[in-house]
Amino acid sequence: MTRPRPSPLRSERSLPALDALPRPLFARVESLSAGTFSAVHRHAWGQLSYAIEGVLDIRTPAGNYVALPQCAVWIPAGLEHQVINLGQVEMRSFYLDPVLFPLGGDRCRVLHVSLLVRELIKAASALPPDYPLDGPEARLVWVLADQLEALPEASFSLELPRDPRLQAIYVVLLESPGDRRTLARWAEQAAASERNLARLFRRETGMPFRVWRQRLRLMLSLGGLEAGHSVTRVALDYGYDSPSAYIAAFRTLFGCTPGELERR
Repeated sequence: MTRPRPSPLRSERSLPALDALPRPLFARVESLSAGTFSAVHRHAWGQLSYAIEGVLDIRTPAGNYVALPQCAVWIPAGLEHQVINLGQVEMRSFYLDPVLFPLGGDRCRVLHVSLLVRELIKAASALPPDYPLDGPEARLVWVLADQLEALPEASFSLELPRDPRLQAIYVVLLESPGDRRTLARWAEQAAASERNLARLFRRETGMPFRVWRQRLRLMLSLGGLEAGHSVTRVALDYGYDSPSAYIAAFRTLFGCTPGELERR
């Protein structure tokens, strides 16, 4: 019998030992292997976490926040948090001086990243820690600050499970979002009852497994669209029987069709 592959948290990320930021923006570029995590921590500056590839799970006392394709997570200064990735991730993080980046609020927010901001993130990621404060590097940072303030907050969310059996399902779906196994089949492979897994999914994610899986598929499918794949290919890759079924589900969650999103 094939069991879902577990992905234990096995590699702790080191965090910079900073008493103060050397510049208003301090960039971190990381390639993280599956199962990487940071210790629970907080700092005196805001943080923007963006996944070029893969999915980031930011955990706070108030709940989980997911950075998916075309989205970033804003973590306000002073908020206790932990960053986890169960799959491979290309991560871009900025530590941001609250004076130049007054995004405000005392809670995490998931932000839609525009094409312009994505390119600004890529460019700013290459800045040295001590970039000049009176040159083009500083002007790039100012433009990024203006654009971040204008980013809309995502109207959708996805709670990620914490139970190891549910995490194993999540890891498989990250790699194979079109996997069609029923919860009964997952329960059999996990040596658990279907009722128990169903109860766990509702308790830890706030929704039934089928609804949670559909939302995960749709949110992950943004990466396929961003890569330029056709709607038909994305629909089939992410577990839908037809493009029309995918478009209908996409419109329900995001409020627009994939084509309308691309034009925006």
